[in-house]
Amino acid sequence: MENSIKEFVGLNSSPPGWSPSGLASVVVRGLYLHVPFCHSKCHYCDFYSIIGQDEARKEAFVDNVLAELDLWRDAGPTLVPHTLFFGGGTPTLLPAAAMERLLTELARRVDLAHVNEWTVEANPATVDTEYCRMLLDNGVNRISFGAQSFVERELAFLQRLHQPQQVAKSVAAARGAGFGRINLDLIYAIPGQTPATWEYSLDCALEMEPEHLSCYGLTYEPNTPLGVNLARKKFQAAPEQLELDLMRQTRQKLSAAGYEAYEISNYARPAEACRHNLLYWRGGDYIGLGPAAASHIAGNRWRNAPNLRQWERALAAGAVPRIDAEQLTTAQRAGELAMLELRLAEGIDRAQFAGQFGRDPVDWFAPQVRRLEKLQLLIVDERSIRLTEKALAVADAVAGEFL
Repeated sequence: MENSIKEFVGLNSSPPGWSPSGLASVVVRGLYLHVPFCHSKCHYCDFYSIIGQDEARKEAFVDNVLAELDLWRDAGPTLVPHTLFFGGGTPTLLPAAAMERLLTELARRVDLAHVNEWTVEANPATVDTEYCRMLLDNGVNRISFGAQSFVERELAFLQRLHQPQQVAKSVAAARGAGFGRINLDLIYAIPGQTPATWEYSLDCALEMEPEHLSCYGLTYEPNTPLGVNLARKKFQAAPEQLELDLMRQTRQKLSAAGYEAYEISNYARPAEACRHNLLYWRGGDYIGLGPAAASHIAGNRWRNAPNLRQWERALAAGAVPRIDAEQLTTAQRAGELAMLELRLAEGIDRAQFAGQFGRDPVDWFAPQVRRLEKLQLLIVDERSIRLTEKALAVADAVAGEFL
């Protein structure tokens, strides 16, 4: 029932079709594909996904992705990706034959000679060694598993279907296939979680020696079951101070284990930062394929309608159902770049910012920089503007000052 409702939302008011042919002639170095299929809907997840789809629908999805990609072949922008990212949903719910066909046909349509990172997200227990080897043989070189926790009651609260031991099996399958770059996603500040259980999850993750770890505080989006139940006071969120303590615990633990906190929520061994996400944080251009996928090209930003059937119908008519489209002003682009780069440990690169916008960010944002530096929330030197350790507790508020 839930899936049927989601499929029909908005079908009587489909957004008009759109073609990318009028966009600027720039080289686009990032490609994102949103695969919306899931076994079940996790109660905290705000990403567009649907459940209960048969193999025929998934095969048709591959056809439609390729049709959408074809719309970009004669467009103004030229797609020469350096990074690709398949997210979801659960991309590895595509049957192996369908996924291999997608990877093969994508390589026929796009110049992949410059790709240095190709990530596919996977839920534990959705891949085996053979599936992983197929991904690797077709150019994928990084895999990201949504572990979230290694404590059963915490997984149950999040409505995750996998068991903790299945994460190790999935990582072993990826290693056995030859993957040398693996990420694990973890969530902290889960209600009922303690520093001891979080330490246990971190220890379990570190035992698998991933090259990268993403550790996020649990958020409560208003349109998710978890957000609704919190509003109805069916449970209590973790105290704010505990969430801050767990974040600091994470930074200390992972730093001691050789992981750099190169972004507020992301940790990597040397040279293992996620290059695709760095493209986002540095304000780069990227094309998004699939329902709900976002794109950004030369200050134009939009997303596809978050509805599989709308997306299918638009592509059948030779168009894409673009929504939330906007053309950013120079000031908006400067503010957003500053906000995004402040999430990075390296901060705002003053020389690069000045080269793009014609002014040093210290001058562009002079009132904010003076005030926040006085409050010991920013470090300003000849190279960059970056957050202090003190600022991490209020990082979103500090970054928001630059918008």
